[in-house]
Amino acid sequence: MGNITEFPSVPQPDPNQPKPEGRQMTPVKGEPLGVVCNWPPALEAALQRWGTTQAKCPCLTALDVTGKPVYTLTYGKLWSRSLKLAYTLLNKLGTKNEPVLKPGDRVALVYPNNDPVMFMVAFYGCLLAEVIPVPIEVPLTRKDAGGQQIGFLLGSCGIALALTTEVCLKGLPKTQNGEIVQFKGWPRLKWVVTDSKYLSKSPKDWQPNISAAGTEPAYIEYKTSKEGSVMGVTVSRIAMLSHCQALSQACNYSEGETIVNVLDFKKDAGLWHGILTNVMNKLHTISVPYSVMKTCPLSWVQRVHAHKAKVALVKCRDLHWAMMAHRDQRDVTLSSLRMLIVTDGANPWSVSSCDAFLSLFQSHGLKPEAICPCATSPEAMTIAIRRPGVPGAPLPGRAILSMNGLSFGVIRVNTEDKNSALTVQDVGHVMPGGMMCIVKPDGPPQLCKTDEIGEICVSSRAGGMMYYGLAGVTKNTFEVIPVNSAGSPVGEVPFVRSGLLGFVGPGSLVFVVGKMDGLLTVSGRRHNADDIVATGLAVESIKTVYRGRIAVFSVSVFYDERIVVVAEQRPDASEEDSFQWMSRVLQAIDSIHQVGVYCLALVPANTLPKTPLGGIHISQTKQHFLEGSLHPCNILMCPHTCVTNLPKPRQKQPGVGPASVMVGNLVAGKRIAQASGRDLGQIEDNDLVKKHQFLTEVLQWRAQATPDHPLFLLLNAKGTTVCTATCLQLHKKAERIASVLCDKGHLNAGDNVVLLYPPGIELISAFYGCLYAGCIPVTVRPPHAQSLTATLPTVRMIVEVSKAACILTTQTLMRLLKSREAAAAVDVKTWPTIIDTDDLPRKRLSQIYKPPTPEMLAYLDFSVSTTGMLTGVKMSHAAVSGLCRAIKLQCELYSSRQIAICLDPYCGLGFVLWCLCSVYSGHQSILIPPMELESNLFLWLSTVSQYKIRDTFCSYSVMELCTKGLGNQVEMLKARGINLSCVRTCVVVAEERPRVSLTHSFSKLFKDIGLSSRAVSTTFGSRVNVAICLQGTSGPDPTTVYVDLKSLRHDRVRLVERGAPQSLLLSESGKILPGVKVVIVNPETKGPLGDSHLGEIWVNSPHTASGYYTIYDNETLQADHFNTRLSFGDAAQTLWARTGYLGFVRRTELTAASGERHDALYVVGALDETLELRGLRYHPIDIETSVSRTHRSIAECAVFTWTNLLVVVVELCGCEQEALDLVPLVTNVVLEEHYLIVGVVVVVDPGVIPINSRGEKQRMHLRDSFLADQLDPIYVAYNM
Repeated sequence: MGNITEFPSVPQPDPNQPKPEGRQMTPVKGEPLGVVCNWPPALEAALQRWGTTQAKCPCLTALDVTGKPVYTLTYGKLWSRSLKLAYTLLNKLGTKNEPVLKPGDRVALVYPNNDPVMFMVAFYGCLLAEVIPVPIEVPLTRKDAGGQQIGFLLGSCGIALALTTEVCLKGLPKTQNGEIVQFKGWPRLKWVVTDSKYLSKSPKDWQPNISAAGTEPAYIEYKTSKEGSVMGVTVSRIAMLSHCQALSQACNYSEGETIVNVLDFKKDAGLWHGILTNVMNKLHTISVPYSVMKTCPLSWVQRVHAHKAKVALVKCRDLHWAMMAHRDQRDVTLSSLRMLIVTDGANPWSVSSCDAFLSLFQSHGLKPEAICPCATSPEAMTIAIRRPGVPGAPLPGRAILSMNGLSFGVIRVNTEDKNSALTVQDVGHVMPGGMMCIVKPDGPPQLCKTDEIGEICVSSRAGGMMYYGLAGVTKNTFEVIPVNSAGSPVGEVPFVRSGLLGFVGPGSLVFVVGKMDGLLTVSGRRHNADDIVATGLAVESIKTVYRGRIAVFSVSVFYDERIVVVAEQRPDASEEDSFQWMSRVLQAIDSIHQVGVYCLALVPANTLPKTPLGGIHISQTKQHFLEGSLHPCNILMCPHTCVTNLPKPRQKQPGVGPASVMVGNLVAGKRIAQASGRDLGQIEDNDLVKKHQFLTEVLQWRAQATPDHPLFLLLNAKGTTVCTATCLQLHKKAERIASVLCDKGHLNAGDNVVLLYPPGIELISAFYGCLYAGCIPVTVRPPHAQSLTATLPTVRMIVEVSKAACILTTQTLMRLLKSREAAAAVDVKTWPTIIDTDDLPRKRLSQIYKPPTPEMLAYLDFSVSTTGMLTGVKMSHAAVSGLCRAIKLQCELYSSRQIAICLDPYCGLGFVLWCLCSVYSGHQSILIPPMELESNLFLWLSTVSQYKIRDTFCSYSVMELCTKGLGNQVEMLKARGINLSCVRTCVVVAEERPRVSLTHSFSKLFKDIGLSSRAVSTTFGSRVNVAICLQGTSGPDPTTVYVDLKSLRHDRVRLVERGAPQSLLLSESGKILPGVKVVIVNPETKGPLGDSHLGEIWVNSPHTASGYYTIYDNETLQADHFNTRLSFGDAAQTLWARTGYLGFVRRTELTAASGERHDALYVVGALDETLELRGLRYHPIDIETSVSRTHRSIAECAVFTWTNLLVVVVELCGCEQEALDLVPLVTNVVLEEHYLIVGVVVVVDPGVIPINSRGEKQRMHLRDSFLADQLDPIYVAYNM
């Protein structure tokens, strides 16, 4: 059988999709850079000129918090203070022989956004000292959003010195002893305060070195990439100067003009216009900080009015805020403005902001031709800017583009549907002295066709030169040579990629339609994050979300990008409002962009990570989303609608006939998959077996031969013995119970008796009492006094189904059964006779019952399966003896041995070990009721250590309790002297696939207190045969294999290497017991399968149960499950019992006790628990394991199906605000690892998922509670 690989289906391209039809574009040139005779040879020379000749002229005005001018820096002051700083940096920080700074070193500039004056002095001080300034944000906390990446930039630039102001330094977070904290990921920095009083005046003869501008670095501007990494764009002195010249020409700046700058002065247009071009042209900048805008949104308009400013630099946000606050100000005029430069003119919503602002402020003197959008990027600097128009001339046209065309990267004018059109305004012409081309966004830089969207590339002297310290990325960005469709280079001029997407329209006007960083490529179509934000904003949302607080990004899930929209919800929005808004946004995005949104999340106001100027930090938001730390308050996932690339569901092939499969296997040289334990006939046993066919006879014989030999010791939570039973005591007690049954109960041989006892020795006595009286015992777990409504109905059901004639119990439980609380749960009037066995009359039994044949029933074993099925099986006396003998041989049990048992004694192998084995083999059993561990976790391990036990048995619940509860207390265990080096076997009794991760954790944890790595193993049993495998003392250690999960879903076994993706670690379930044979069978055809093939495990053994005990004695089920034959290939016509479990047999290289090669049996899972989804077979535990790994706050998880939908229930052990974080994580992991779409995610409190005494999840009970709406969930997410 070849590899099974499920490939995601690849969406076929739409034959009608638009394709570009234009010719290849030719690069577009800007106007030549004019030669102005008095342009300085370097920017520093301009500063020197104005500082010495125009000292009184204003250079920069700073505002106070209320928006009033507080200080004006003149050109004279800027020059003198920059000089002082330059001198100090070079000469006063170290010693003469060892200066701290040398020209060319990098220095961090850490200045708050409300202090442009100190920043400007520091920036020019660095330029004059020929050190390279790297302006960054002021860190506010140890872990700012993106702070670690800034630290990486500082480290990669080799920065050891940070300049700041005294006030700023005082405000930085400090440690207890007053030192500045070490910011996460930052190098160690020396902080230098640049306030004037700390600077040294330079000597008369000291002059800075101002050379003509060349390609040496001038400054480094940081930029954050899509993934959140921070890179430094290095700008050379010549580029800085050329850019200032190009801006001066494009904006037509003239000396002495006043400009108002609302942008961040540390980077981008705020720096280029407000700090650099400003000095070039002796402009006067009024700097309006973000903090003032927050309190007084109209402040920039008032500044333009008050200073009669000619130019204002703004973003759409500032236009929007001014409109919102416009009513406060009637008498402002904007008639002085010749240019209103909108620096995010490249955004899709800039058109509407500009239009709205104009319509409102035209009456205040704003000229329509003054609105000048521009496009910029850190790498290419200013790409294009609209020049101020001539009054009265027609305004430039708009492009109305088809959204569908754009998603295929093609320009198509939209005529039909107004909704799915994108209106874009131009950002003017290419910059003076520049050249522009458009290349394909991915792959080699091939020139686009004229009707194709691509990445804008610019070639000019005014652009960045490199990413500092990153040679590889630099080459791909700053040294791009475009190629034609044949792949040959076009010219040799290198271009710089701008990171902006757009095209050149009619009249060489530049249009930008988005950013490379905002590109979301879903199923081969391109969408722009900003466009989707704009669509989200267009949905009337004022009641629900904040306008500027929407983040859109994509996450990669299941071989495609998936769109995630996150918005901040207003505190007063109701659940109703939110869901209405969310569903409208989904519809809008679907109809306008024809793309599905994978997840839409609303988070509480002010919780998204912020950029320094208040925007949303997208990459950090995405990281929070993927880590599960976003804490949404509302969430809507739509995997059903937007995951369209799942593989096709498997179609079941019409079956190949069983015989041809068999022949196929044999021809292929495959062995039939069967295995068996040692042969019982060849093993010598003492006379015991020959002499006594029945367990009752063995007990009587022991009571005579070794009356005082202790068989049982019962411990309490403190570890003290509360009860013991010797052979004689047990025999005597059994006799007294038998006589009570005959006298009080008037029972006849063959009547069924329910035993209702807590785990202990009374239960054992009652069991043998029943056998002595010829009654059939049925052990039942007693109801829990605190949860009668949940536990009593099961007791009632077993009493009814088993047709019990009488109930044996204790006085306490008898009172409970008849109590008012019990009456509320069941009908207490219909209990059969209840006899308490606390005070028994000392009465001899006239004779002990002896069954006529060993095939007679000994006891009934009732158990509720994980799927909620109650089944009772019949155990004959022959099966009991056979089982006890097999266990005795496998574990080498005899009377001088002690074993410790920490298990529930009500059904399966747990009952056999607790009640039967000691009587048969004569060893002493130390009984530890598992519930005692709840008050003393150390009980089981300290008992094993104290009694030097070699063999101990427990359940998964007990092992998990110890692993979780004692995990961090190993030192305490050592201190108590607990040592497990005596343990030879520690066996987990189970009826499921071995939980390898739990047994490994347990072994690893307690290795330090002597537990051998080979000790832990598991058993395997089922309803039809309670003990098929048990490791025992001899034979090879349990083996493990890694199998491929994908093949398993197809019912195939494919072995893979450790660490292979999608691999599952399986462990052998101990060794097959003596006398047991298993075969692996195709459950549909009932034909045997080959080695390493997955099929149902069938068993044949002397201790298989003799059938189901049901009210109706359903014969067909009986025949099918208990006495069934292979459809071919078995001449002996063996009768097999079907376990209902899937597994496989694999021949190993090891040698078994018999000297043959050892055949290992691997259990994969119960057939009736599997989920049929997409035509494949899934084991719930595999999905649950994936889910539990996704977030630290998932305590437990269970899955089931409901009307073809997969439901995942997770227990949340963290704080409730994490509840909704789990929904996308659960959906993602199940899709990625299992190719399934989760229908419902239910988040509940710890302890809600019901678990039985064996530690198995009761998924069907959980499903019933879910359907009956009884889970009281924290949150239920219905995925769309």
